[in-house]
Amino acid sequence: MATETATSIGTSTEHSTWKFGIAGGLVGGVVFGAMMSMMMPAVMEGAIPGMYGLSGGLAGWFIHMSHSAVLGVVFAAIAEIRPELAASTGSSVGAGVVYGIVLWAVLAVIVMPIWVGAVTPAEPPFPNLNFQSLVGHVAYGALLGGVYAALRE
Repeated sequence: MATETATSIGTSTEHSTWKFGIAGGLVGGVVFGAMMSMMMPAVMEGAIPGMYGLSGGLAGWFIHMSHSAVLGVVFAAIAEIRPELAASTGSSVGAGVVYGIVLWAVLAVIVMPIWVGAVTPAEPPFPNLNFQSLVGHVAYGALLGGVYAALRE
């Protein structure tokens, strides 16, 4: 007589918030990427792919969206550690905006110009205080926080 064992695979929203971070990061990344493609095409076509020895808009978009997803997971991890930051839609959007500003200050203002200058012939300004980039990072963060909150509810 044979016995059967049934297994069920369930997901807990508690342990899959990283997926919400990816989703929010991708939504924010699409909007921010569109803004960059229109306002700063040289960044999307040259600087971003240049950090990895590549060139062109398709490579720039792929890398930008990959960064957006990974940084969305980092946001979700922070929200798990500090749940009050994402306790409501408003607080999550606010946390996302602050997160976007921090990303801009650290990654766009400091890290990216050093990295691009080290691996390409370009000589980006340092620090790279670009207002359009700040606006894009804020939009990214707000959308990340909003999508994250909407999916958690």
